[in-house]
Amino acid sequence: MLNTAAMARPAPSGAVRAVHRRRLLVLGGLCAALAVATVLSITVGAKPVPLGDVWHALTGPTGTENDIVVRSLRLPRTAIGVLAGVALGVAGALMQGHTRNPLADPGLLGVTHGAAFAMVFSVMVLGVGSLYGYIWFGLAGALVASVGVFALGMAGGGGGPTPVTLALAGTAVSSLLYALTSALVLMNEQAMDVFRFWQAGSIAARGGDVAWQVLPFIAVGLVLALVNAPGLNTLSLGEDVARALGQNITLTRTVGVTAITLLSGASVAACGALAFLGLIVPHLTRPLSGPDHRWLLPYSGLAGAVALLLADVIGRVVARPGELEVGVVLALVGAPFFVALVRRRKPVRL
Repeated sequence: MLNTAAMARPAPSGAVRAVHRRRLLVLGGLCAALAVATVLSITVGAKPVPLGDVWHALTGPTGTENDIVVRSLRLPRTAIGVLAGVALGVAGALMQGHTRNPLADPGLLGVTHGAAFAMVFSVMVLGVGSLYGYIWFGLAGALVASVGVFALGMAGGGGGPTPVTLALAGTAVSSLLYALTSALVLMNEQAMDVFRFWQAGSIAARGGDVAWQVLPFIAVGLVLALVNAPGLNTLSLGEDVARALGQNITLTRTVGVTAITLLSGASVAACGALAFLGLIVPHLTRPLSGPDHRWLLPYSGLAGAVALLLADVIGRVVARPGELEVGVVLALVGAPFFVALVRRRKPVRL
């Protein structure tokens, strides 16, 4: 009897090591895919740039045309794409986990429409005319909208936010902000131009300054997301079980919503509304990671960056010598892909 137990003991350990090894291989594969997507983003476009010229531009620029294209246009664009993709992928996974809603995305907390309203308001009322000016208003609007949704969710949940109250509050606030934004843009042509450009979603015409502006918010959001992962795993067992295990549900929700707000608010303010990215990416990575958010979050972040960069490259190629905005490409590819995903198999349970 003792010998049988001793022989059976290594099996679970070996199984755990195999799962851990597989997850690390998937993580490495996603990192490699991101490296390939980054190279494509820098080299492919209306003007193809050879890899040798890219290396020259990065290590010893001499002011050639390719040096200017790589350093002034493509590098900042790629950096914004990576930051926004990682942020929206992680925010989408957090949003679906906290709301237990497989159709949830960062816009459900009012982030998208909060940023839009604040940016349009800054242009129409305060006279802000530059991207570097109204991006801060967009971020502030996203933060205020998310705090408002969270406060309403807490009021409706009897002391703590629940998935249902968060979803209902988010829908109500988003609808109100969209109506207010529509009323503003109809009265001001400049505000209409800003709103139209923002609504399309783009990482073009973004300088390195934009990346540096949103980087601190995204970095803090990623740290909070990783800190939130163990608590979110406990919440997935049910709130009653989580309480029995000593989990502070209100604190876990607060940290999660703060992370979602920082991540999606910063990316939305910088790039506009990038539809479907935060919605689809967690569904693609969840079969690889399982329900463990400690792995799901980094998987979703890397996959989000890869998807955003590849969509941007596709937009540059299919409409030469012009280009399609990345938000349009994501919508065109994401909508039918998501419908096919739902029809072919049931989504993995959250």
